[in-house]
Amino acid sequence: MTAPAIEKAALETLRRELRQAMAATKCHRCGCFQDTVYALQGLAPTRTLLPRLLDEARALFEPKRYDCLGCEVCWPAVAANAATELDPGLVEAGHCATTELPEREGWPPLPGDYRVLRFQAPVAVCTLNSDDLVARLAVARPAGMAIVGSLHTENLGIEHLIRNLLANPNVRFLVVCGKDTRKAIGHLPGQSLVSLMREGLDENGRIRNAQGKRPVIKNVGREQVEAFRRRLQVVDMIGTTDIEAIAGKVAELAANDPGPDDEIVAAAASVPILQAVEPVRLVSDPKGYLVIYPDQRRRLLVLEHYANTGVLTGVIEGATSTALYGAVIAQDLISRLDHAAYLGRELARAEHALATGDAYVQDRAPGDEEVTALACTASTSCGCTESLSPIVNAR
Repeated sequence: MTAPAIEKAALETLRRELRQAMAATKCHRCGCFQDTVYALQGLAPTRTLLPRLLDEARALFEPKRYDCLGCEVCWPAVAANAATELDPGLVEAGHCATTELPEREGWPPLPGDYRVLRFQAPVAVCTLNSDDLVARLAVARPAGMAIVGSLHTENLGIEHLIRNLLANPNVRFLVVCGKDTRKAIGHLPGQSLVSLMREGLDENGRIRNAQGKRPVIKNVGREQVEAFRRRLQVVDMIGTTDIEAIAGKVAELAANDPGPDDEIVAAAASVPILQAVEPVRLVSDPKGYLVIYPDQRRRLLVLEHYANTGVLTGVIEGATSTALYGAVIAQDLISRLDHAAYLGRELARAEHALATGDAYVQDRAPGDEEVTALACTASTSCGCTESLSPIVNAR
């Protein structure tokens, strides 16, 4: 196809798949959808050609409940793949919905969705998207199983798995079981993990013959990856969810335990960890300040915007916190990140109050029954002026 034809086809796919995600409530609170939309808004072609669609998608965001559901068809992933036809840089944008986790003492060094049973056992079990298998296998406690956990992404998820298992020289086998995404689009952590163990990485750090959304290893060195491949034998049981079958394989492997690997592997490069502290001084937002209250009678959230002079400039109403903060962003009513963070927190509290009938007072700490002077002053996180306090207290 010609370049214009490729672009047209990519745009049609992108529109269709984003609309699918927008129509599915589960996507509204999923990191795959939200991070894909943010990434698309950061790319010149999609930002220019699809501004209204992306704004509509962002207005649907709900507080994130999960990074990825491992759906059989991941519509945001398909949209992102189509967008690479418009701008290949999206592949390197690394917007897949995961974040690097801080290390901790003991084993495993990284937290995650796993259960540790025995440090000196030789078998690790990865249940992929079958989260329920983790608890069931932990209860069954098959002899020889050191750890069991899930895996939902084929980049940072695999990196965390490598770093955790490589830290224990006793683990010599990796059983990959449970449900993997069945399509060659979207997330395929199981197929990608098995491909890594059998075929390794190419010169760009991409897992050879992996079919996942973004099977690129960036945060674990090639030396660690190769040591992992040498140390552990992978057993492909993808699709198997039968506890007895998995436990039987674990026992069979444990009976052939070659013993701990005495190879010394250089630790992966450490990432600096910033210890967050409460801000000492916060600055007012030049765009003004916002007053929030839930209207229980109409079942709506109401957001009033004031200039820093105290003049009311507008009122926004909506049924959800995401609708309101989407409107605030679209209307360019906020300019500071600390103010945006404050607004998200307070809108979530107000939405909860609207749903439960609980009282809501802006800036009051959860569980604080005493109505105190509100924090909407020049020294607080929302960047408001002192004149706001009597306005809110009057609600």
